[in-house]
Amino acid sequence: MAFTIGSAYDYYLKTYGSQQTSRYDSHRKEDLRNTVNKIKILNKESPLYKFKLSGDVQKYAIDIKESARNIKNVVASFSESEAGIAAAFDKKIATSSNPEAATAQYIGDSSSLTTNDGFELEILQLASPQTNVGNFLKRDDYDFLPGSYSFDLNMNSNSYEFQYNINVGDTNGDVLHKLARLVNNAHIGLKGDVLNGSSDMISLRLESKQTGLSPRETSIFKIVADNTPESRQAMEILGIDAVAAMAENSSFLLNGTKHNSYSNTFTINNTFSVTLNNTTPKNEPVKIGFKPGSEAVTDDVQSLVDSFNSIIEMAESHSGMPSSNEKLLKDMGNVAKTFSSALTPLGLSVSDKGMISVDRTRLTESVVSKDADQNLGVLNRFKDAIGRKADEASLDPMNYVKKVLVTYKNPNSSKNFVCPYITSVYSGMMVDRIC
Repeated sequence: MAFTIGSAYDYYLKTYGSQQTSRYDSHRKEDLRNTVNKIKILNKESPLYKFKLSGDVQKYAIDIKESARNIKNVVASFSESEAGIAAAFDKKIATSSNPEAATAQYIGDSSSLTTNDGFELEILQLASPQTNVGNFLKRDDYDFLPGSYSFDLNMNSNSYEFQYNINVGDTNGDVLHKLARLVNNAHIGLKGDVLNGSSDMISLRLESKQTGLSPRETSIFKIVADNTPESRQAMEILGIDAVAAMAENSSFLLNGTKHNSYSNTFTINNTFSVTLNNTTPKNEPVKIGFKPGSEAVTDDVQSLVDSFNSIIEMAESHSGMPSSNEKLLKDMGNVAKTFSSALTPLGLSVSDKGMISVDRTRLTESVVSKDADQNLGVLNRFKDAIGRKADEASLDPMNYVKKVLVTYKNPNSSKNFVCPYITSVYSGMMVDRIC
């Protein structure tokens, strides 16, 4: 079956559409001009190919493009400084002694630091939302009469009127799910869902996305039935105007001093972003500090290796399939094998297929040893080699799929012109059928 353009975009959106955009995905004019020039040179010298119309071909090309983009972004993040990977020594990366209780991210800069000692958090209470839970009703019973009903939902800054209809044959389950959808589709900061109880009993639960209350607030939302006998009776059956749990603020000790916050995520001195995940036992605070520079380097190398291994795994998964010419697996694997002898002393072991495993202890030791400059030089050269190969794959992902040669460019001609055929194959997913 033909894999149409629509199918290609559908696969892309389902597989990669939810990924966050990196700041390295945006480029300056000179970067884009450089890419265009590379494509021109590539197309000018490339033979003309035709590709089989196959969903596997297009999926593979998309996988290659996205995997290469991921590697390029990782490499770009290490290339902003002339020091390359060694620049991680200057990074300030927050760490938590108990991530299950609290995590932290350093959001300041080195100039804003007055101490490297960090701080201690004893978490007394998490911030919580307001929750209303209605009466439990028999799922398949008919407690609501057909008709039109409404209720008001009052929040601190706005009021909303919800109108709903109950049709002949609507069960309690139908009504509660209808109301949950009604609230969710309104996008007003409330989440509705249906709770399952015992003996086929169900209830409607409404929960605020906001947590905590200011001193001036008594609730986040209130539900009031419309002033008609029918709506008041329906509300008595629903019971969603009853508050099951009031919103509460988080409470914690910061270096022994008590503080409160409306949310479980807050900033400290515009330097740390802290997220509370759980309470802590008394006198067992979470210590928030900084990772040593050597660990930051190890983390960066690990992220580089992870992105490299992911493209090897992807290429291997397509190996032997009609879509693959196995060139990607060989090219990327050869990059790792070329550096194998230099990487092994640093704790990076290369398998026969080119996959890399990291001994973090040995790697950390290698970047603080007397040979640290030499070892970091190896890592930077390996990083650059991966980046170049990923750039090639990104420019022409169709180079790594099976294809049929139609004609070579005349090697003796000085008048070979740029042909947009190669890039148009990927950009528009216009894959031609072999005759």
